[in-house]
Amino acid sequence: MSHEIHVIGGGLAGSEAAWQVARSGISVILHEMRPVRATQAHQTSNLAELVCSNSFRSDDAEHNAVGLLHEEMRRLGSLIMTAADAHRVPAGGALAVDRDGFSQAVEATLLAHPLVTLVREEIQGLPPEEWDSVIVATGPLTSPDLADAVAKLTGAESLAFFDAIAPIVVRQSIDFSKAWFQSRYDKGDGTDYINLPLTREQYEAFVDAVLAGERHMPKEWEGTPYFEGCLPIEAMAERGRRTLQFGPMKPVGLTNPHTPGMRPNAVVQLRQDNALGTLYNMVGFQTMLKHGEQVRIFRTIPGLENAEFARLGGIHRNTFLNSPRLLDATLRLKARPALRFAGQITGCEGYVESAGIGLLAGRFAAAERTGRRPMLPPITTALGALLGHITGGARAETFQPMNVTFGLFPELPAAHDERGREVRGRDRKRGYAMRARADLATWIASDAQLAAQ
Repeated sequence: MSHEIHVIGGGLAGSEAAWQVARSGISVILHEMRPVRATQAHQTSNLAELVCSNSFRSDDAEHNAVGLLHEEMRRLGSLIMTAADAHRVPAGGALAVDRDGFSQAVEATLLAHPLVTLVREEIQGLPPEEWDSVIVATGPLTSPDLADAVAKLTGAESLAFFDAIAPIVVRQSIDFSKAWFQSRYDKGDGTDYINLPLTREQYEAFVDAVLAGERHMPKEWEGTPYFEGCLPIEAMAERGRRTLQFGPMKPVGLTNPHTPGMRPNAVVQLRQDNALGTLYNMVGFQTMLKHGEQVRIFRTIPGLENAEFARLGGIHRNTFLNSPRLLDATLRLKARPALRFAGQITGCEGYVESAGIGLLAGRFAAAERTGRRPMLPPITTALGALLGHITGGARAETFQPMNVTFGLFPELPAAHDERGREVRGRDRKRGYAMRARADLATWIASDAQLAAQ
């Protein structure tokens, strides 16, 4: 039996898990296969590389479940949140980061810790039996050998779905005689997003082009369902000609200074993607169009006629476990408890959610290594609600990847205002957040007291 805890996968979940183990005073060996073996989506060998968007979504801890998750992770010493805060770029009410600075900071911090050892190698198949405490955080791009081994061990097939990547535009190539800076509803400092307006005719032509555009669809992935929160624009357009207009191209909350008094029929938003402000990603424009088609079609958008693309969109395959059936309450594989799983492979969706589950997996493994029974976070917290969903709250028969949402939290006791009306909307969300903060504080204190005994 070895004293070290092994973490397989150096993405957001694996990096966070390794950090939590190390800061608990336990040695951790972090195994990352890049650059020994590349993936279909990564471009660097950096730990915690952001493959898709550079946004951690809303940072509103009062009225948004993901913002509340940000706060909870900060209070628990999250490496991912520390690096994100240090490398944030303007994004209105959202937390977006300079992707290179962020991943470099995560890697540098881990490598500087005396209890962390990084090994660049691929773990083919199941880890050795002598590794008695392992966190598998291989993400949506788990190597086939490891995925097949887990499937054989559990007797259950891993599910799969497509995840699409949005293009990135060079700011200098945007025509600002048509574009303008503004955050929706003027959140932030007003310069966080670049907006590109379309008339009704331009929007209709754009939808026609998207529907007719040639796509890249690897045959081995045919029949794989999409995750609803990350649909390619082609899939959205196929659901109806107005779907994009009510989704990533909605024109509400914006005022075009070039045409005062006239609201655009649709708007494409670009969000800052690096600290220098030289790169902007096309918000919600995940796509599987072929690269040549992307350039041709996206340059029909007003303001992008001469656009230079730093990265074009693409697709990769995501795999995830049927966690409600396969994992216990502390993320251990029921068929082999020495293996714990974390991140997107567990069926949580989103950067912060993946890192949050990695944080819990690291804390659970560390507690177990020191002879303590892991203490679960209250289900009334964002971390607890997400953990509860993937380890049993969801129905195994219909389990699909899930972002954190207040819909996963236990209902609040009926509350009414001074007029006797039931509290709803933002006030109710604030109630969820207040309860979560109080319960998290109690949990942190109790867990610390147990650790000190």
